[in-house]
Amino acid sequence: MFKDLPPDHSVAWAEEMAKMGAKNEPEADSEPPPPPPPQRHWRAAFKQAFLLIVAGGVFLTGYLAFLARDLPSLRQLQDFSPATATKILSRDGKLISELFTQQRVLISLDKMPVDVRHAAISMEDRKFYDHWGVSMRSVARAIMVDLSTLSFSQGFSSLTQQLARTLYDQIGFRKTVKRKIKEILTAIQIERTYTKNEILEMYLNSVHFGHGTYGIQAAAREYYQKDARDLSLEESSTLIGVLPSPANYSPKRHPDRAFWRRNLVLRSMVGQGYIAEDEYERLRYKPMAVQEREPVPGYAPYFSEYVRRMMEKEDDQLGINLYRDGLSIHTTLDTRMQDIAERIFQEEIDRSQAVLNKAFLEDDSLIYSVIDTLLYPMDSLKMIIRGELRVPEDLRDRLLVQGAFILLENDTGNILAMIGGRGDYPDYFNRASQAQRQPGSTFKPMLYITAIDKGFPVSTLLLNQSLASTGHDLVDRQPGALVDTSVWNPQNDDGSSSGLVTMRIGLKRSLNIISARMIQELVTPVEVVKMAKRFQFTTPMRAVRAISLGTSEVIPLEITASYAAVANHGVWVDPIAVSRVVDRRGKTLREFIPERKEVIRADKAYLLLDLMRGVMNGGTGSRARWMYQFNRPAAGKTGTTDNWTDAWFIGFTPHLSGGVWFGVDDPRVSLGKNQYGNEVALPVWARIMREIHQTFDLPRSSWKMPDGLATMKICAVTKDRPTAYCPTEREIFLTGTEPPDTCEIHTSIDTETYDPDDDIFLN
Repeated sequence: MFKDLPPDHSVAWAEEMAKMGAKNEPEADSEPPPPPPPQRHWRAAFKQAFLLIVAGGVFLTGYLAFLARDLPSLRQLQDFSPATATKILSRDGKLISELFTQQRVLISLDKMPVDVRHAAISMEDRKFYDHWGVSMRSVARAIMVDLSTLSFSQGFSSLTQQLARTLYDQIGFRKTVKRKIKEILTAIQIERTYTKNEILEMYLNSVHFGHGTYGIQAAAREYYQKDARDLSLEESSTLIGVLPSPANYSPKRHPDRAFWRRNLVLRSMVGQGYIAEDEYERLRYKPMAVQEREPVPGYAPYFSEYVRRMMEKEDDQLGINLYRDGLSIHTTLDTRMQDIAERIFQEEIDRSQAVLNKAFLEDDSLIYSVIDTLLYPMDSLKMIIRGELRVPEDLRDRLLVQGAFILLENDTGNILAMIGGRGDYPDYFNRASQAQRQPGSTFKPMLYITAIDKGFPVSTLLLNQSLASTGHDLVDRQPGALVDTSVWNPQNDDGSSSGLVTMRIGLKRSLNIISARMIQELVTPVEVVKMAKRFQFTTPMRAVRAISLGTSEVIPLEITASYAAVANHGVWVDPIAVSRVVDRRGKTLREFIPERKEVIRADKAYLLLDLMRGVMNGGTGSRARWMYQFNRPAAGKTGTTDNWTDAWFIGFTPHLSGGVWFGVDDPRVSLGKNQYGNEVALPVWARIMREIHQTFDLPRSSWKMPDGLATMKICAVTKDRPTAYCPTEREIFLTGTEPPDTCEIHTSIDTETYDPDDDIFLN
């Protein structure tokens, strides 16, 4: 191609091109090293992976060895010892009760119904006979669910794992990876030590069925009063259904939930081929049936049961097992006060029982009205009433006078004493904390504090004359209120009436007409219900006029706590029964601090308190003074419902509040004619409070009037500012609510006749 160029030019061009090529070529020392041979690269990666695996194995082995340090040894696995009892202790250090697992009665697997075994396997571990302690299918399912939800919501405990954490405290109950590993290690060791049938036998003898029972034999006796071998398919499935959460699925406490769980167990047994479909259809609609076991009475049994039920709800939060962990539960109960209360309570309830028995024996129609004499002949009934025979369980709700007593410490909420029913016929129903009864006039303080809160002075005058109205009277004043067309015509208990009466006298004498006037003229039913909710009443309240007379049911513990709030300057304190829980090593697991709320201002609370002092000093509660010689500073209120069905007295001193209720469980049965609250309940309160204050020598100081109140003289007749000629009295007012006007009646010495004791006009 260069043949046409001159020779010298060709050489020059070639030399130039050679120089340019040399510039573009990299220098020899800047060339990259050649890649290593492939076999050397894989050899290094394999070495690193091997070292990582070895290090991970060493770490895992060490960690498992660390966790296994406190796990049960082979000897412990072969020699199981019972758990330590939990102790319930009083405030003064006395042992009240024990919670333990010794109710367990060990029985062999061949004495357990086959339905129990099949139900347990179908619900708790379907692959029980196929795995080696851990179900890998369940593990895989749990990992997938937990990873997708980023939680520990899905468990994978096999029956053997459940047995491991049930038997051995070292494993614990908290939902953690550490606990799960311990559980798995122990389960594997159990599987190496025992046969499958032995494991199933241990499980059914150890698992918790609720109400302090462990094992299928104890559960059969607790729920059905029979041996485990005699359990039916329905009963077996019910008991196995309880296992995931005895507190929530107990057929005694939650029959609806237990019904659903029983059917779930039956459905699972069908799916596993243990029972036929027609057996499931036969039982799925059958109602729940359990038999209450007669409890063994112990010291303060109703309080002990109250504590047990409360602590069962704390199991998961505290990470404890109430019946196995050897806890010390320190309560607020004072055994010295409890002893005084129980002795006097039983004496007074026996007196009331004698009145009721006399009424039954003198009038056969009373017996016919509440008892089917075809089932119990009249002769037998009268022998029972006379005390010649013990009262059968199914007649106790109609023939026995029952009662409740609660003693609270005002500023701490501590329950110092509690009685939930008769000591000679104990049962599981705690009337102090569970009964819902009409309070009668003991509810009137809620009406009065509502009026005070709205700014009405306690000197407000209302006409103590009978009134008759229908529900339509409330339509314009209270939109949305319950309206009825019936005639409402409340009367005073003694049938009396008079002229104008102050709110103070209305509460002092418990005048129903004045309460009715207040709900018509001063406050609305809805406002009274809202006030009751402020004082932490939890029972349903009907916003109707009759609420002013105490027709909506209350719980004795709650209404007593509301009175304690008045004594405590308007601060409500949640009643507590447990002060702290200590484990077996002396470590405090939790201290219980009561919730506190200001539900009413201190000045308004003092006004109500002062009104309630009038009840004690010359009012319906004055019997505590002149008959029972209780002369400490005190305030309170009596209460009686229609036909003398319920008798109440609730009162307080600067330090303690006490509530008493007497009645018959069946509200159709009257306590007897003229069995008012001051006749039946007040003696219990007065005697107990007098002896406790004397025994413990409590301070005699009274309440101090808070800021925001003013004491002034007013005309004793018109309740206005007095003239020089007025008969006067002293009254307490919220600042700013003092009478604005001056009396216009007393303009000379010769005025109308006035009775200062009655505080009313005399016609």
